[in-house]
Order: sequence, then C-alpha cells, then structure tokens
Amino acid sequence: MNRSGRGKPPLTAPKRQKKAPAKQAPQRSRKRTRKSAPRRRRGPIGLLLAPFRWIASLAWRLAWRGAVVVALIIGVAVFYVYTTLPPVSSMLDGRSRGSVTFLDRDGEVFAWRGEQFGGQITAETVSPHLRNAVVATEDRRFYMHPGVDPVGIASAIRINLREGRGPLSGHGGSTITQQTAKLLCLGRPYEKEEWESEAAYEADCRETSLWRKAKEAIYAMAMEAKYSKNEILTIYLNRAYLGAGARGFEAAAQRYFGTSASDLRPAEAAMLAGLLKAPTRYAPTNNMSLSRDRAAVIVNLMEGQDYLTEAEAETALAQPAELSPAAAARAGGYFADWVMEQGPNFLTSDTTEDVTIRTTFDPGIQKSAEDALRHVFDTKVREGSDAQAAIVVMSADGAVRAMVGGRQFTGVAGQFNRAVMAKRQTGSAFKPFVYATALELGFNANSTVEDSPLTLNVPGSGTWSPKNYTRNYRGTITLTEALTHSVNTAAVRVSEAVGRDNVRKVAADFGIQSDLDSGPAIALGTSESTLIEMTGAYAGILNGGSSVEPYGMIELRLAGDRTALIGQEGGMGERVISQNAAQQLVYMMNQVVERGTGQRAKLEGRQAAGKTGTTQAARDAWFLGFTADYVAGIWMGYDDNTPLTGVTGGGLPAEIWHETMLRVHENLPASPLPMARPPEAPAQVADSRGATADSRNAAGQGQAAQRQQPRQAQPQGGQSLGERVVRELFGLFGGN
Repeated sequence: MNRSGRGKPPLTAPKRQKKAPAKQAPQRSRKRTRKSAPRRRRGPIGLLLAPFRWIASLAWRLAWRGAVVVALIIGVAVFYVYTTLPPVSSMLDGRSRGSVTFLDRDGEVFAWRGEQFGGQITAETVSPHLRNAVVATEDRRFYMHPGVDPVGIASAIRINLREGRGPLSGHGGSTITQQTAKLLCLGRPYEKEEWESEAAYEADCRETSLWRKAKEAIYAMAMEAKYSKNEILTIYLNRAYLGAGARGFEAAAQRYFGTSASDLRPAEAAMLAGLLKAPTRYAPTNNMSLSRDRAAVIVNLMEGQDYLTEAEAETALAQPAELSPAAAARAGGYFADWVMEQGPNFLTSDTTEDVTIRTTFDPGIQKSAEDALRHVFDTKVREGSDAQAAIVVMSADGAVRAMVGGRQFTGVAGQFNRAVMAKRQTGSAFKPFVYATALELGFNANSTVEDSPLTLNVPGSGTWSPKNYTRNYRGTITLTEALTHSVNTAAVRVSEAVGRDNVRKVAADFGIQSDLDSGPAIALGTSESTLIEMTGAYAGILNGGSSVEPYGMIELRLAGDRTALIGQEGGMGERVISQNAAQQLVYMMNQVVERGTGQRAKLEGRQAAGKTGTTQAARDAWFLGFTADYVAGIWMGYDDNTPLTGVTGGGLPAEIWHETMLRVHENLPASPLPMARPPEAPAQVADSRGATADSRNAAGQGQAAQRQQPRQAQPQGGQSLGERVVRELFGLFGGN
C-alpha cells in the first residue's frame, strides 16, 4: 500500500442517493382528469326512456312510503278494534229474539218457532267431524292465515273471472274469520229504535261493497290478534244461521237430527256444513235430495284434505244423513202457528226469551189426518185439482189434537190456515143448532114438522121460498127424519117456531162467534164460521151440552224455569142445553150417519154421529161429527170460492172424515155414544103454514119472554111447557 505521493484515494462507500420516484399525477390531478373525461353521449332510446325511469323511481319511492303509511293506519285501526272486542262468551248468542219450542201431549218436541239456539258449544267440544267439515268447506287455510287470506282472495277472483262475472262478484274468498266478523255485524248490535226492521239490519250486515270488505278485513285481523283460532271458530259455530229457524250448529243438530252437535257422524256433519252456502235452499226439511247432494260434495272435500279416510268417506256417502222423526214429519205446522196466536205476543211471536209451550197436540192423530187427506185426494180427486181441504180433530173438552190447514204445509211459518182463518158459509152443518134449540124448549126427537112448500114474507126483502136439495117433499116427518135427510123446509119451520133469536143464542153459546144471519135463512147455514169454531160447537154437543173453547196450549214457561207463566186445564165452559136435549141430539145425528146424508162416514163396529153441509152452488162442503172419543171437522172448497164439481158434504168431506177417524181409532176399543132415544109419542112442531114472520110479530111480548130462557131444561115427551108456550103464541100446534 503506498501511503505517500500521489496515491489513489482510499476506498470508501459512496453515499447512497435516493432514487427519484417516478413522477405520478397527484390525486387531485387524477380527479381532475376524471371530471374532465368526456361523457358518453346518450342515444335517442336513452332519451326516450329517461322520463319513464324517473317516473318509475318516483312511483317506487311513493309506493313504499305510502305502504308504510297504510300499514300504520291499518295497524292503528286493528289496534282500536282489538281494544273494543268483548270476551268470547258474550258473543255466542246474537239473536235479537228468542225461540218457542212446542211439546206434544207426551212431552216430545214436534215444532219450533222463532230463532232456536240449542245452547253454547265450543270448537273443542263439538264433533271433530263437524269442525273438520266446516274448515274443509269454508276455509281450508284457516289455521294458517292472519284473518285475511290473499291466496284465497286471488283464487276467488280467478274463479269469478273464469265464470264470466266481475272480480268481486260471486266467490268472495272470505275466511271463516271474515265470515264471523260479518255474523257479528262488525260488533254493532241490533237496536230496534235505529232500524226500520230486523230484516233491514241484517241486510246492512250482509252488504258486500269494497269498503265493507275492507272493514271486515280489519275486524277479522283484530279478532285474530285478540282470540285464538278455536275461539273464533267457536263464535262461528254458535252464530251461523242454518235454516228452519236454527241459529248455531247445536240448534241445527237438534232441529234436523234430534241429537247434539257433539255426537254428529260424518254424513250429518257434512250436511250441516253444506247449509252454510244457502241455508234455506239446502235445508233437508225443504229439499232432502238437494241437501244430500251438497253433503256429498263436502264429504269429498273432507277426504281430499285428509279429514276422512277413504273408508269413512265411502260409508258417509253410502249412508247419508236422515232427519229425525219429528223433523221428517214436519207435523203440526198449522197447529203451532195457531197456538202462537193463543198466547201474548211478548211470549210468542215477539219473545226475546226462549219459551217452551206444552200443548194438546197428538202427532199420531196428526199423521192420521194428513194420511187420510192425502189418500182421498190421490184416489178420488182428479189430478191437478186446486181444491183445498182442512181438518180439525179435538177431544170433547175442546183440546185440539190435530190440525190440517191445507193440503200441504211447506214448512214456512205463517201460512194461510184454512182451519182457523177461512170464514165460510156453513150450509146444513148449522142445522143441529136449530134442533138443539127445539129440544131445549121441550120438543123431542120424535116431534113432527111439516115438509111441504113454504113461503115467508121477509120485511125489506119480499117473499122467500126455501127449497129442498132433492126438490121433493115428504109431508109430516119427525125432527129426527128432518135432520137425517137434511130437509130445508123443516129446518126453517122449526127455526121460525122456536125463534131465530133463540137459535142465534144457542149457536153463539156453543162457540160460533161469527156474525149470525138475522133472517130466516139462518136455519140453512147462510152465516159464516170457521172450521175450528164449528168443530168446537159440535164438541159441546158430544160432552152433554156445555160450551167449549178450543185450546192447544196447556202451559207456557220460560226455558229452564220450573214455574209455568200460563196454564190451562181444559176448555169446558157453561152449559148451553140440558144433558137430555144433548143426548137426544146425538141420537138424531147418529141417524144421519146410519141412514141419512152422512152414510159415507159410517165406521164399521163403532157408533158415530155427524152432519153434512153444502152451501149454495157447492162453494163449500162440510162434514162434522164425532165418536165417543173424538170430534172431527172437515171443510172442502176452493180458496177463490169457485164451486166444487159434483161434491157435497156427504161425499168427499164425509169420506175424508171416515178415513181420518178410521186411522185415529185404529187401536182404540169401541165405546158407545152418549145418546138417548126419544119417547115414542110425537108432538107436532108446525103445520103446513109454517111460522111466518107475521105470526111471530103477533105474538108480541110473550114471545120475547119465552126467548129469554132458552137454556132451561124442559120435560120431554107429551105436551111440555115449551110446547104449550109455543102453541099459545102461534096457535099452530095440535095434539098427537
């Protein structure tokens, strides 16, 4: 190493110099570069779509904000309704009026009126088949939706459009919860003062406008929040109307099948669930065939939704539901309507309570009457005839056992009841009261009267000449013969002899309340009366001469009460004629059946008595009569007063009476009639001149005094007090 002179410099590491970084554009410069980059020019399509993009963006922003607002409003509305909902127990019976249940003479139910409520049931206690049938039919997603089912609504709209209707017409897609809201009328109870009628209130509750549907949806969601699914179903099962006055499934089960809703079989449950679509149309009491067809659809739905096995479904289809005997018979409809009129309105037609009425009704006798009427019309009346008939059967004390108010009772309460509403001329069926008056005044069944041409001078009307039906005259005949052959001239002579006022009084006292004719034609039944009045009057003859008030109600009580509010033990009233006079009249009427105009009513091996009646031009035909056990009255005619063709009281009415009583007495031992044969010695009632109006006027005050005591018993046979008085008054009577 050279350390001197010019040597090389020592080795040393050179200083490192930092490499100058590559020049980069500053950040700001980069941004500036982007901003300054030229924009792509929009094509014509972009320019066209721009407004639509802006509108869509605006609509979206408005939609989700509006949806939030609507959701808040709905939430507030649902919450408000939620706070107003009462306990479930207070919502089960929503009837505005109560029901009336009718029991027959044996205590069995035979009819209902009003809105029947069978009692509170729950979704847990009813038959599972019923619960499943309702859900399968009305709302298969009931246990999944929150009260409103969008899927169901969409499906309903699709069906409506496919069937050519508007989207909201027809199928509504309502859930069971929404239907329950409608049944509750959105929580608004019926107030009588606010509505013109209950029908108007119900129509408002059933309104199907879009606004109404929206309110129902809110109410339904509030119910879903407040109640459990089973509680909602419980309300529905108790409030649904199922036809024939049945409100709720318990009432319907009892009404149609005579059983509880907890014991329903699949076929019965399906039939009841099928009624929800149209209760009146599908009611089994209205159209069993249609009801069964609907039930079959429900059974298939239940099987398809696994509520029934294939075997259970086949059994339900092979063994469809059957009505209970009481429901199938539909017996006593006219009778029940009549009894409803017997009690006070606030306990019958307008009752707000559930009422039970025990009656005199006998379903066996009712069936006998209906079968008899059907038999005669099927075998002896031309097909398609519009002729009508009515029947009343009662006991001698006035207890009505059966009532047929027309040829067919459709099941609708309040039908025209010809047995109690139709006032018709009675014809010769009135004549027993003429002879009852004569017997009470002292004549007897063997007293004689003249059957010959008769002309009376009627003040204000001129002369009047009654004619016999046969246009023949028999001469002098007994009162028995006169009644047996329904001789008109004889009846008029007797009526004139004993006094029309007396005849009117006796008839009225026997229960004929209609206005009675004041002229001489009263003896021929020109006055009008109802069938039930006439039958009751004949019952008075059978019971020995005492009046009766026909009755059907034995007692009325509120459901569950032990004490009756109304009670009745019988319909017997005051005595009208003596027992002896009544028993002789029974004998005379027995001869009508044995050998007179009423022979078609004769019962083999059993005594019967009665009287025929045919009015002018045969517009009305009657037969009324009795055995020792029952009284029955038959009326036949047209509602529009068209004359009957070839029909008299001794014809078809007598045959209907015969067929009725034959069935009624089928298992009863034969009992003799309470009749008394008359004494042999006759007394003449009137000679060929008759008892004219002029001769009555000449009698003066003596005649009036005689008429004041028509109900006093008189000695029978010979010259009784009554005979002597009448002979002295008219100077028309001679010895035997």
